[in-house]
This record gives sequence, C-alpha cells and structure tokens, in this order.
Amino acid sequence: MRFRTLGRRPDATPGPAVSTLCLGAMPFGTRVDEATAFAILDRFVERGGTFVDTANCYSFWEDGGRGGESEELVGRWMTARGNRDRIVLATKVGAQPTGPGDWPGNAEGLSAKAVRSGIEGSLRRLGTDRVDLLYGHIEDRATPLAETVGAFGELVAEGTVGIVGVSNQVTWRIERARTLAHERDLAGYSCVQQQYTYLRPKPGAAFGTKEHVTPELLDYICTESDLTLLAYTPLLSGAYTDPAKSVPEQFDHPGAAAQLTALREVAAETGATAGQVVLAWLLGGELPIIPIIGASSIAQLDESLDAVDLDLTPSQRDHLDQA
Repeated sequence: MRFRTLGRRPDATPGPAVSTLCLGAMPFGTRVDEATAFAILDRFVERGGTFVDTANCYSFWEDGGRGGESEELVGRWMTARGNRDRIVLATKVGAQPTGPGDWPGNAEGLSAKAVRSGIEGSLRRLGTDRVDLLYGHIEDRATPLAETVGAFGELVAEGTVGIVGVSNQVTWRIERARTLAHERDLAGYSCVQQQYTYLRPKPGAAFGTKEHVTPELLDYICTESDLTLLAYTPLLSGAYTDPAKSVPEQFDHPGAAAQLTALREVAAETGATAGQVVLAWLLGGELPIIPIIGASSIAQLDESLDAVDLDLTPSQRDHLDQA
C-alpha cells in the first residue's frame, strides 16, 4: 500500500496519512451482508488499507433501508476488531431524509442544528467519540453558507471532528465557504469528494444531486495546496471490466469510444484490467487523487488494491489523455 496526506488541519499541519485507496462502505449493511462486509473490511486492512468512507444516510434507498446501516456495521466491525485508532474514518451529514416527501426536498440539510444532530447520530452508530473527516454531503442553499461553515468549524474546535470536507457542491460554493472560514479563523473544507472517472461525461449530463469533477474544480484544487480531491464511483460500478454492465448514460457519447479504445490498449500493454488502469490513471496524475473504491466481494477488492502498484509510463498516460 502507498500513502498520501489528507488535507490540512486547522493549525496548518498536514492532515492524517491515509492509504491511497479509500474503501467506500455505502452498501454495507444493506446490499452487502454483515459477514461479507466484515471480510472485505478485514482484507482491506490486511493489505494496508487505513481509510474508510461512509455516510449517515447510507443506504436509505435500498429495500428496507432507513439510513445509518452502513455506519452501524462499520461501528460493529471496529468494536469487534478493536482497531478504531488504526482507521482514518470519514462520514457525511446533510442528505439523510427527515420525514415524508420527495428526496432531496426532505433531506436534513446543513443548518447548524442539522449538522450537530447529524454528527451526534453518526458517533452513536459508529461507536466512537470522533471522526477524522466529516463532509457536508449535498448542497443546502436554504441555509446561509456562513451558518454551515460555523457549524463545521465548531465541531473541529471542540475535537469531535479532525478535518472537514464537502461533497457534491459546485466550485464557487466551495471557494466561498473556504473564504468565509478563513475570514472567521475557522477550520475550512480541506477535502472535496466528487464523482470522477476516466471517461468524461457528455456536455450537459445531469447527475441529479451529484456533482462531477469539472475543469474549473481541477484548476481550483491545483492552486490550493491544502485541498485533497477524492473521486467516488471511479470504476462506474464495474462497467469498465464487466461485459454485463453498460456504461452509464451520462458517459455514453461518441467521444467515449476513443477513450475506451485507448483504455483497452493500455490495459493490454500492462496486463492489467481496464478498471486497474483507470485507478492508476487517477493515482498517478500531476494532481494526486484518492479514489474511493467499492466492493461486494474479496475478488473485487483485490483487483482494485492491485492497481496501487501499477505505474503507467509517460507514453501510456499521454495516450489515455490524448484520447
């Protein structure tokens, strides 16, 4: 396993060192049963993984789901293994439904009250007194940005949260929030988690409440040395390697054909799978990126973890980039 520094702490010291791949726990406790999830988490740690990502709303949309199942399972696993101090733990608040109605209109949001209530529930389910990284999960434009920034900064100041981040938000909102935090001498967002993969989305593609990494965001992060970019759904849920799965509609456009051809050619040169090449492309760029990988089996996890040691040559990267 290789490691990277995650963001920056409020005192300007580097954030925690984390494994260069983060394990996403979204389906644990719903689509992935407890025994399988424990085995995947154990294998991740066995192979050097230290960084686990969840959210208080995972996975309310599954059959029988209510939200919180993933945090509960991760909490039971950490308690059973006694390894809380060896795990860099990230969770999110803001997207959990709070009552009847259509989501995301009924999401808890990012008011000071909702942020406080959200983290208190997360700590209870996770069986811990702190999280290393807390994200604002989705946008909440009904709440003044200063209120959200203040709520996150307060949690860091009291030691409940190590560093804070944001997910699924547009660049200008991220920049404005960071400026507000700086002006008020509060901990600002030092991690940004967005959807990102090798295939480019087609122009105007809709992602619902999700946000894809944009050229503007990449440019912004390149100028901010304390910001870390994390990429979720980098493998398009297996569509790169599983012939039974189709590329999502947002990425299905004429230009994607050239990218997929280049991807297959580089995979053939390296002897790796297309998914491993995608991860290596994300990991080895000028802007270090931490991919968040999902797995529902040990085999899927091992395939992703093997990509950590895949170093693309400059010509291979250029071939992928030019496509």
